Amino acid sequence: MLLAGDIGATKTNLAIFSPDTGLTRKAETTVRSTQYPSLKAIVVEFLAAVDLAVDKAVFGVPGPVVGGEAEVTNLPWIVSEGRLRDDLGLNEVKLLNDLESTAYGVPHLPADDLFSLNDARPREGNKVVLAPGTGLGEAILVYHDGRYHVIPSEGGHADFAPTNLFEIRLLRNLIGKFGHVSYERVCSGSGIPHIYAFLRKNRFAPELPEMKDALREAEDPTPIIVQKAMTGECELSIATLNAFVSILGAEASNLTLKVMATGGVYLGGGIPPKILSKLKDGTFMASFVNKGRFADMLAHVPVYVILNDKTALLGAASYGLEM
Repeated sequence: MLLAGDIGATKTNLAIFSPDTGLTRKAETTVRSTQYPSLKAIVVEFLAAVDLAVDKAVFGVPGPVVGGEAEVTNLPWIVSEGRLRDDLGLNEVKLLNDLESTAYGVPHLPADDLFSLNDARPREGNKVVLAPGTGLGEAILVYHDGRYHVIPSEGGHADFAPTNLFEIRLLRNLIGKFGHVSYERVCSGSGIPHIYAFLRKNRFAPELPEMKDALREAEDPTPIIVQKAMTGECELSIATLNAFVSILGAEASNLTLKVMATGGVYLGGGIPPKILSKLKDGTFMASFVNKGRFADMLAHVPVYVILNDKTALLGAASYGLEM
């Protein structure tokens, strides 16, 4: 049997699958990653609890996988295929980038797990996945010989390219702070506070006293900003989310054009499902199609929000069952 895992800085999902039952989970668990010293510790505890024998494992991990090893983003873990194989007594262990794992899961998602942002008709062709969460992950699915082949990417770290005067000013401000400004710096959970701070500094609107107090006390200001924007309670937060969604739309179409992803764009990560009404209000699609002569082509590319938060787990399982 196969052990599959989706490793995140906040939580880790593990499940066991059998070739006989495909993507039906025989056992599963979700734990807080920070409560464990290593991935090995989580796996050992899980396997002892379920008492099921596995002989191979596939894990999706945040960060690039190089030579079968990865330094997990936002966790003090270094994971290695060889060490995990030996420590766990398995025949085979494979590490995938977390967005690579998500991409492997995309072809297996039913319609109920997708929220459509436009009326474009689904069709065969390359697909792309963008996942704004803590960071901005990206991956590509190349359609060839009747099936999809996944290519991992660190495109979220490519240079942020402003598309209007406001974004030019934002970029100039962030260059002064960070030197290099990537899309992840502005189009992610960690980037949203940078947009908010810029708007506040430039007095776009007065900051509400309760927002000032809440943000000062918060360990992570992003959920507060997003919530206040979605409820319409804070003008600064609304403007921040508008900018975030517009930048996300522009980068989604950048990636679409680079690989001719006529098969569709899939928005994963933790943020898109929480802001569905905002993504649907036209801001995203207006930015997505704003590519001059290619506006019409982009208007016919289907765009979806992934609603299934276990997509990366399904992708790891799909990859493992085909190994």
